[in-house]
Amino acid sequence: MADVAAHITGTVWKIEVKIGQTVASGDVLVILESMKMEMPIEAPEGGTVKEIRCKEAQPVNEGDVLVVLG
Repeated sequence: MADVAAHITGTVWKIEVKIGQTVASGDVLVILESMKMEMPIEAPEGGTVKEIRCKEAQPVNEGDVLVVLG
């Protein structure tokens, strides 16, 4: 399984996937807002969304796991 983590500190603006969804490398999983900019978090590889570990409007830090792919 691949853990997809935040690469910046910010707030979860929008979750673009659902558990069980199949994604391809480069698909946007989550959009963070940091310093009034939208920053997409993309899938590093293809897989299936096994777990979503964040909620919209939740603050996150760099390195926090947002989505688990299997």
